[in-house]
Amino acid sequence: MSNSKPKLRLGAFIPGAGHHVAAWRHPDAQADGNINLKHFIRVTQTAERGLFDAVFLADGLAAGIGNGGPQGKNAWGGSFEPVTLFSALSVVTEHIGFIATASTTYEDPYILARKFASLDHISAGRAGWNVVTTGSPAAAANFGLDKHPEHANRYQRAHEFVDVVKGLWDSWDDDAFVRNKESGQFYEPARRHELNHEGEFFSVRGPLNVPRPPQGYPVIVQAGSSEAGKELAAETAEVIFTAQQTLEEAQAFYADVKGRLGKYGRTADQLKIMPGVFPVVGRTEEEAQQKYQELQDLILPEVGLNLLSGLSGGVDLAQYPLDGPVPALPETEGMKSRQALMLDIARKHNFTIRQLYLWIAGARGHWTIVGSVQQIADQLQSWFENGAADGFNVMPPWLPGGLDDFVDLVIPELQRRGLFRTEYEGNTLRENLGLARPQNRFTHASAAPSERAPEPAAETA
Repeated sequence: MSNSKPKLRLGAFIPGAGHHVAAWRHPDAQADGNINLKHFIRVTQTAERGLFDAVFLADGLAAGIGNGGPQGKNAWGGSFEPVTLFSALSVVTEHIGFIATASTTYEDPYILARKFASLDHISAGRAGWNVVTTGSPAAAANFGLDKHPEHANRYQRAHEFVDVVKGLWDSWDDDAFVRNKESGQFYEPARRHELNHEGEFFSVRGPLNVPRPPQGYPVIVQAGSSEAGKELAAETAEVIFTAQQTLEEAQAFYADVKGRLGKYGRTADQLKIMPGVFPVVGRTEEEAQQKYQELQDLILPEVGLNLLSGLSGGVDLAQYPLDGPVPALPETEGMKSRQALMLDIARKHNFTIRQLYLWIAGARGHWTIVGSVQQIADQLQSWFENGAADGFNVMPPWLPGGLDDFVDLVIPELQRRGLFRTEYEGNTLRENLGLARPQNRFTHASAAPSERAPEPAAETA
């Protein structure tokens, strides 16, 4: 790779109508965006036009009725399964990557390995897996369980789950399938590997019934910021999405997670840290503030309250005065890091319950920037150049307009400053992120020390 100035990485978080809790009510938003394929095609092609590394889609395993409340006034409740959607989007794009969320709590390693390997083949090497441990207790009953697994148990399972999936992706050498029509040899038996995993949570023989993915492994992404989440990221992740509010907090998180890599034999350039950012872009600061206020004015109190309850670990906040202080909340087995973040924001700003849900209605605790093109570029540049981020996961306020604004206004400014690419560097998501292609564990382990290729070092960002 060129020794030119390092470039920041960008993902586009594309949930249906947008990221603001009231986005679907915006007059220019696609209200049925969650299940509108033409809408997703437009948004994804816009992100590719903006040279984003990837589009990202979160996922859940329950209908989300709790977040929407019994009134049915929240946009959550029905959306495409990400891998299925991304398979369709991959055939109408050429360069952009696809990071799909899938749970280690309720999914099966073999099935998950198979579908992500398939997506990587279908997209010619543009797949990524966002590893999550499901935080919503509502999912348990959908999988025949009376109780949602405890937080610590979910992360123990996740460590083993990721290892099993990687092992399954190594089931075949890269050149195992010779497909020789003259000899009739379809594959080389010696290049086929059984995993034969026996662990605490899983027993998986293998091999996977899909050839090794073009990238070796789809890019491994992780989003947890709890202590257990940071440790999982240090061991397994290549990209981490995180929620930080200030430069100082982001710098501390960046140093913490990167500092854990050494004990797993990893180096700092093998993990890209990309905080979420919710940008409301205007040609002037006044225009941006007006756009933001238009969205804020669309929030229904019951929706804001239910959103806050969901992010606070499922605690019912309707029993407390809306304009009273945020109470001390009991620890739950839900999203511990997000619950802690909600309480931290409330205490720092002395927010009432109403003020808190208004504060987090757009970014869900991620970094919110409302300003002119130059103001937004200045702040992104500051985080990137001061040890707080390798890039950002952009969370458009509403879609398609919020992403259009970022691509048409902010991207050219970042390019003018030499902070962002002017063309894609490679053909795969790994190549564009500057991440090395992993070796096959079976091939590498069986080679004599003198025959082993050196461990590939990830190219610097």
